[in-house]
Formats: sequence, C-alpha cells, structure tokens
Amino acid sequence: MDVTRVADFLDIGVFWDSIPADKQGQIAAIILPLKRQIVLNEDIPNLKGGFGESTLAHEIGHWELHIDQNVLSRFEERIKQGMEVDVQPFLCREVSGQLRNIEWQAQRFASYLLMPQYILEQMQVGRDLTKLPHLYAMAHQLGITITNLKNRLKHLNWIIQPTPSGQIYLGKAAPRKNSFK
Repeated sequence: MDVTRVADFLDIGVFWDSIPADKQGQIAAIILPLKRQIVLNEDIPNLKGGFGESTLAHEIGHWELHIDQNVLSRFEERIKQGMEVDVQPFLCREVSGQLRNIEWQAQRFASYLLMPQYILEQMQVGRDLTKLPHLYAMAHQLGITITNLKNRLKHLNWIIQPTPSGQIYLGKAAPRKNSFK
C-alpha cells in the first residue's frame, strides 16, 4: 500500500527533510500539526522502503488518534485572527507510562492500515507461516518490515514465537493450515 495516498486523502503533506538528532537520539519523523505535515528524516537510510512506510503509517496513526482536530481548528482560527499560537511538533519517544500507550496505539493503527486481515488472508495461501523465507516474501510484497509482519500475525494469533530462538509455530487462528505447498 502506498501510505502517502492515505496522507493525501487526509490532506496531510508528507515531506522528506533532514531532522537533526537531539539529546535523546535520532528522530525518524515529526508531525507539524498547524502545517498539516509529516516530515520523515531523509538522513536515516532505513526509512526508504518498508521502515519508511511503517513510520509514515505510524505517524498517520498519531494524527488520527492523538491530535485533537477540534483543538487544532481553534488554533487555526486564532492564527487567522492574528493571535500568536505556539503548537509544538508532535514527537514521541520510547518511554514509559501514558506515552508508551499512545506509541502502542499508533503502531497498532499502522499495522491495520498496512496489513488488513483480508489482504493477509489472500497472501498466506500457499505459504507456510512458520517459514521465514515465506514471511520475508510477504513482507517484501507488502513493503513493510519483517518485524511488523510478525507482530501483526502474532496479534491475529496466526503465529506464535514463544522463545527468542526464532522458532515459529502456527497459532490457533491461522487460516488454511493445510493449504501450504
């Protein structure tokens, strides 16, 4: 899926620019609410491809779930009236507490956007979800990272990966368990 089309539909501009690191490290993307823009960091090579699509989908998740459009409209009205408004860029980090929850929500939104269940059902036919080459082929076809795909399949209970060893087992909800070639 070309996630920029979703951004276009939502009237959000998507731009690539250099975003300098701060004291906490590299920044993959920021949202500029008043400009209705998402800026992806062109200095991070991994953002070209699957990680970039995932990052953009994640940021769209923040836009839809965590930016109050009513408040944003009021700020825009104040600006039109000549009032000064200070709205900080939307930027989240790996943290604990409530911010961890909004990161989880944005990531879940991104996985639903990039990997709708009906698409995954079609793609898994003829593939063994316990085999990494099959999963890598699916991830490549979807234009996402293997980590995102495995997480989505785990949430669907199509696969289980109980140990760090990497062994993957079919989950109870895995469709067409007997359809592998």
